[in-house]
Amino acid sequence: MSDDLLAYYGFLNINKPLGMTSHDVVARVRRLLRQATGSKKVGHAGTLDPLATGVLIVCLQQATRLSDYVMHGTKQYRAQITLGITTETYDAEGDITSQVDASHITLADIQTVLPQFIGDIDQLPPMYSAIKKGGKKLYELARSGKTIELDPRPVTIHSIDIVEWQSPTLTVDVTCSAGTYIRSLAHDLGQALGIGAHLSGLVRSASGLFSLENAVELDALMQDENWQQHIIPPRIALADMPSVQTSADQWQELVHGRLIERQPSDPTDEAFAYTPNGYLGAVLQQRGNYWKPHKVLLPQA
Repeated sequence: MSDDLLAYYGFLNINKPLGMTSHDVVARVRRLLRQATGSKKVGHAGTLDPLATGVLIVCLQQATRLSDYVMHGTKQYRAQITLGITTETYDAEGDITSQVDASHITLADIQTVLPQFIGDIDQLPPMYSAIKKGGKKLYELARSGKTIELDPRPVTIHSIDIVEWQSPTLTVDVTCSAGTYIRSLAHDLGQALGIGAHLSGLVRSASGLFSLENAVELDALMQDENWQQHIIPPRIALADMPSVQTSADQWQELVHGRLIERQPSDPTDEAFAYTPNGYLGAVLQQRGNYWKPHKVLLPQA
């Protein structure tokens, strides 16, 4: 990768606007990158629904091959949950399926049921989601009128803190593992209270090391002639991951698919390899006393 392209190798922390899909944001950033470099290699790490705002991590160039690593960090959300109304999609976008009076629900009632959703739990994903079943996305099956039995997925919800209660709307801050559906949490909370509920607003305030406080607004990014200044290099974005520094000789071995010797002080199982000049160049996997290149991201140091 040339020095010019290396300047565009990394991640953007974007505050996704309300109403846009994650794909819409990627398409706009792709236009910027194509104009600057001719490259169209852009992706995202962790979808946000159109009705959600907040942290959307956009990957540029070879960083698209690192999306799994930034995607699986702990997530933080501020969620608005409306009690008494259920919808097909578990959020405000779907058709209403039931509506009851929620005025008798008290803050004490909510505080009583919330603990059952904290910790390691099995969560049923919404039928309207991008999870695949038999090669088809669930929302595609749902739109075609098919109903299938869903499998619960293990997730971890570290905390749920009540921010505001103005009946029938509850606002909470949720800290959870990747893969947690806040829509399902809203739905399940309504079921536990016996009146139903749906997610009426959502902001992702953090994803791993990426926070909303440090996110750039999409419109501001698009209008910035020096927009590349907002790109976060992989070395910073993934600073909390195990890594090894390579010498020039070791890097050449990895580039050609060959193993290099592990040192006693090296991390185990998997690590990032940094090139002699400091770029995140490869993902390594342990093979006994050696490191095997699992993904080589840069062809040269």
